[in-house]
Amino acid sequence: MTGRILLSSAYFPPVSYISLIKNKDRVVIEREENYIKQTYRNRCRILGANGSEILTVPVESASFRKTSIKDVKIDYSKRWQQVHNRAFTAAYSSSAYFEYYFDKVEALVNSREKYLLDFNMKSLEIVIKIIGLTMNVEFSDQFEPIEENPADFRYKISPKIKPPENSSFREYFQVFSNKYGFVTDLSILDLVFNAGPDSIHYLN
Repeated sequence: MTGRILLSSAYFPPVSYISLIKNKDRVVIEREENYIKQTYRNRCRILGANGSEILTVPVESASFRKTSIKDVKIDYSKRWQQVHNRAFTAAYSSSAYFEYYFDKVEALVNSREKYLLDFNMKSLEIVIKIIGLTMNVEFSDQFEPIEENPADFRYKISPKIKPPENSSFREYFQVFSNKYGFVTDLSILDLVFNAGPDSIHYLN
């Protein structure tokens, strides 16, 4: 499917997010909206020994008062970087492709990027390159009103909402699948660490 799709920014977004952009000619990332808490804009979901786990990038408190997403700053007063890197390692160190890609993930997490939007874009660039996707990714230059637009997924991909109806998931091997079965729509990192260069074949 070709055409345009509008998405929020996201921290190592879920598989459904990447599946949606796989065959799009033009991917537009929203940068004019106000920041929304408890969304994939600053969190990702992985699968560890204790089950599904949410990792959150903290933002400075000023970001909670109707701040444009492009102005939201990451809060480095908390030791979240160490927590995230340890969580990724604990969850995926035994996966087939962890040693090939973790250095890129770790470098980003440790980079001390100032703005959340820039940080998220770099996380997207990392996984797009690993998977081998080629696409035109750009930022919105003004806020588009929320309306019934089938290409607008800014508020449809959320930890609190089931994946879009047109999303389907091919099962792939997961480190803890013997304990939890196959868990759908985790962070794209789950797919990348487990499937490596074959990841693209699991995106529908």
